[in-house]
Amino acid sequence: MNINLFPRTGFAVVMALCLALLGYGYYSQYALGFEPCPLCILQRGAFFVMALGALLGLVHGSRGGWRWVHGAVVFAGGVWGLATAGRHLWLQSLPADQVPECGPGFDFMVEYFSLGEAIASAFTGSGECAEVDWSFLGLAMPAWTLIWYVVLMLITALTLRKK
Repeated sequence: MNINLFPRTGFAVVMALCLALLGYGYYSQYALGFEPCPLCILQRGAFFVMALGALLGLVHGSRGGWRWVHGAVVFAGGVWGLATAGRHLWLQSLPADQVPECGPGFDFMVEYFSLGEAIASAFTGSGECAEVDWSFLGLAMPAWTLIWYVVLMLITALTLRKK
């Protein structure tokens, strides 16, 4: 019986990194006091989808064509995250007079609107999404999440490339 461990290892790395990034997001919210804007919540959702796809790849063993299905889930989350982080960075780059007005929080939108309407409304962004409350090495959090989406997708691509 020939078991190929590299796909499992690659999916394990992706899952561990996603969980670490989600953990930091919750740490920054609850311990550091940074309240996430609606686009931040959507970016967390993208990491969750990527972690779920990686978990499926890790548990299933990713033999045969199934690794492509698990990889597709990871890539779907990554594309979602790239689009959301890109939109977030664009809002943060706007001049102050072009920033949209602040809207309700994502929890409020989910409670009073359908999930689809809440996501569409959150993706348009609001004034709170344009604020830069946190930065590291000169990059705001959405820039770091965008970098991490690319890194995670590259690790997944390398994982899928192995037989």
